[in-house]
Parts: sequence; structure tokens; C-alpha cells
Amino acid sequence: MNNVKNMNEKYIRQMKKGVLDMLVLKLLDNEQKYGYQLISELKEKSGELFVLKEGTLYPILYRLEDDGLVESCWSSPKGKQMARKYYQITDQGKQALNEIIKLWLQMSSGIQRIMEE
Repeated sequence: MNNVKNMNEKYIRQMKKGVLDMLVLKLLDNEQKYGYQLISELKEKSGELFVLKEGTLYPILYRLEDDGLVESCWSSPKGKQMARKYYQITDQGKQALNEIIKLWLQMSSGIQRIMEE
């Protein structure tokens, strides 16, 4: 039984890893957000399926930024609130997101056809 649980966890991690870029870009599609906000929204909107640690999210954000799909800027501190680093999707990121969504839908459809057999 323990082997089955370990296998399930392995596959879950692999599947999640494959969609995190898409989900982060999607959350940034409407407005800029800071890291903790992204972590909270991923957790809440996924019904706690995507519970990320900062050590998982920030490398994704840095990679997306290096690829030109997101850009970051610091907010000005207000009162007791410290400055925050906000991320926003770029025009290139919006184009990439649209392509990734198309690929996701094609893959989902193909997988569904196989699973229905």
C-alpha cells in the first residue's frame, strides 16, 4: 500500500510541475500580484490542490521573468507596510499563455479520449 501512495505522490508532483507556469501566468493575466498573493490564490482557487512554498514559486517567477513572460517592480512602502515585489504579465507572456492554454486543451482532450476507452 505504501508503494502505491509513493507512486501517487510522484505522479501528482510531476503533473503539478507541468502546469504551474500556466497557472501563474493565468493568475497574473488580469492584474499584478506579489508572491504571497499568488501562493494564496493558487491554494484557494484550486481547492488546496496547489499548496506551494515560496521555494517553489519564486524560481518559477524568476524563470518566467528571465524568459520575458513576466516583469517585476517594487511597490513603495506605505506606513508600516514594507515594499513588495509585484509581478505582472508582459505582452509576450499573454501570447505565451494563449499558446499554452491551446496546448493544454489539446492534451486534455487527447487524454480524455484515451481514458474513456
